[in-house]
Amino acid sequence: MFWGGRGRRSVRLVVSRTATTATTTARATILPLAVRASASTPTPTFQPPLHTLRNRNTTTPYNNCAWYSSTNVTSGRENSFNNNDYGDDFVVSILGPPNAGKSTLFNRLQCKERNKTYRLGSHQRRGAGGNRNRTRGGGRISSKRVSRGDAIVSPVAGTTRDRRECWGRIGGTGFVLMDTAGVDGDRIRALVSPSGGGKADSGGSDNDAHRHDDGPAMERAMMEQTLEAAKQSDLVLLLWDARVGVTQDLMATARWLRKLGKIASSTTDDADADDDGSSNNVSNVVVVANKLEGDSWAQNEDSPVLEHLHDVLRLGLGEAIPISALQGDGMADIAILIEQLKAEKRKRKQKQHEDDHVDETETIHAENKDGDNDTNDSKPLQIAIIGRQNVGKSTLVNTLVQDNRVLAGPTPGLTRDAIAVEWYWEHQGRQQDGQDKAQQQQQQLVRLVDTAGIRKLAKRSTKDDAIEDMAVADALRAMKVAEVAVLVLDAEELYVQRQELALCSAVLDEGRSLVIAANKMDLLEMSAEYSPRDFANNVREQIEERIPILRNIPVVPISGLTGKGVSELLPTVLDARNRWSRTIATGLLNRWLAEVVTGSRPPVVNGVRAKLKYIIQTKGRPPTFIIFSNVDGKFPDPYLRYLTKHFQDSFGFFGMPVRLVVKSSSKGKNPYKDSSGKKKRGGFGIGGRKARFERRIKEFKEKSRKSKRSEQKR
Repeated sequence: MFWGGRGRRSVRLVVSRTATTATTTARATILPLAVRASASTPTPTFQPPLHTLRNRNTTTPYNNCAWYSSTNVTSGRENSFNNNDYGDDFVVSILGPPNAGKSTLFNRLQCKERNKTYRLGSHQRRGAGGNRNRTRGGGRISSKRVSRGDAIVSPVAGTTRDRRECWGRIGGTGFVLMDTAGVDGDRIRALVSPSGGGKADSGGSDNDAHRHDDGPAMERAMMEQTLEAAKQSDLVLLLWDARVGVTQDLMATARWLRKLGKIASSTTDDADADDDGSSNNVSNVVVVANKLEGDSWAQNEDSPVLEHLHDVLRLGLGEAIPISALQGDGMADIAILIEQLKAEKRKRKQKQHEDDHVDETETIHAENKDGDNDTNDSKPLQIAIIGRQNVGKSTLVNTLVQDNRVLAGPTPGLTRDAIAVEWYWEHQGRQQDGQDKAQQQQQQLVRLVDTAGIRKLAKRSTKDDAIEDMAVADALRAMKVAEVAVLVLDAEELYVQRQELALCSAVLDEGRSLVIAANKMDLLEMSAEYSPRDFANNVREQIEERIPILRNIPVVPISGLTGKGVSELLPTVLDARNRWSRTIATGLLNRWLAEVVTGSRPPVVNGVRAKLKYIIQTKGRPPTFIIFSNVDGKFPDPYLRYLTKHFQDSFGFFGMPVRLVVKSSSKGKNPYKDSSGKKKRGGFGIGGRKARFERRIKEFKEKSRKSKRSEQKR
């Protein structure tokens, strides 16, 4: 008995293990992974996988199937060792040759709700009117596409370069998902050989014609990211294109994984099994055959796909799971494997916990004690690193996290996907009474997003315009969902470029807080007469001259390569986030309003002297305030700029938009005026309003006749 699935559909099949006909029955080959990797038995004659023999006309939603609701497969909420019901401790990575559909499968498996991969409201509002990217930056930073936060998918081989992580989910099965760059013989050789380059012992690469000339250094860096993903994974999905067949790249990748120890030994004996029936040498690599849409390839005995699925048995990883990442076929089969491995890992953790005899009471007490010192909430500090190409954004991210987390190099446009990195940043908190310096150490969860360089729309290349445009859309989306945007400048150019001013305007339009990081300060010659602080003041003056609302914006001179000044960046960002989310008391706001009105009287609006009555704060993030007045009409912009400038000086809201809205108070409305502005009249008198109206018309006609007669007599 086995469950075959197609995307969001699954059907229960009863399989006869003694069947021999390939077109009518099949062996249940998708077994526990300990049996799949066994090579002690002779290779059987290939039969079509079980997934291809299901009747797709009788499928049912897989979230209603027995494997999801059965008591045999316990949920993580009930039996999780660390009460981690979402599977945060189970990592699944997608590896395979280039252009095999890894990013498409990544987008299919990621959790839309937890990753917030949805269309932003600002896109919906602007897209309805046809001006989706209508900002003060104009068309300089606009994009032809709208990003939902998914990985970039393109038919060009080698599109994905960095290691991207997110939360994955299939039905009720949750896990951590990783997308990696394509693996081939040349890249494996570049990782193994210090000099890099050359052909691998597998016979070379099948994608030499599509390879970008980025040098062996970038190839090695990409493989290091893939190697890190493979080491951290509990399950590796070895994805390949079943229509192409078993290539040299696929075989080289399988040999590379076997050398890493991700594939179990072939000499697995029954005596090595544990008491619960699980084996110590369990393979955590599953071969997945992608791009198999429909059932035509399974119905035709002469189909080359069946031959390719037979050839993949030479890898020693068992039969492949046929799926279609584009259409969503076969996702339930992957969910079954993940759920089985999660249950096995949960049992191992529970057994290890019982053997170690850890005192849970003392551990929980110590965690609570440490948590008392942390005054910050569990929500991360969301930062987006934006800027033009080749200004040092990726180098700055690696310096902050103290690890080679993202690709960095002198090649412009190296970063494509918006890579999110989370880590805990230790900093000095506010010292309270009875605390020493050791006790005031705090840990702040930081979510740092490295984005692609944003060039002007007219200067983007035409060859890979689709990839670059999608990268720019992904970068703009990361800026819109962040709390603080860090704009990285190239200090060697000495002047703020128009593209960077357009990015500042875009950050203001989205209501984010902005911090300027002047990078590459190590390339400038500083002296006692001209220090880095003087350079920061010069940058601040250039920005303030063109965008007055960004007066006194925080500017941090740094060097991402040497690390000089980087320690001052995160405290500045944290202070900007705290000011951006600050809530001011209404009494303090009204005292400020009384003071500012005394200094300069409100102007005359529609012939009436304006009177500012009171002010309230409607929300933070960004700070928004409403001032109630006695006039109904648009307030003059010069006076609003005066209020904004005075407000920033009083409360320190620098480097962020301050939204002051003047609104007519309901108490100041004339009760004798209706919504159209006309005065209301009562219905008193004989005949009511209609009779009074007719009498007035009659009186008006009589007066006009008398006036005409008098003119004729004259």
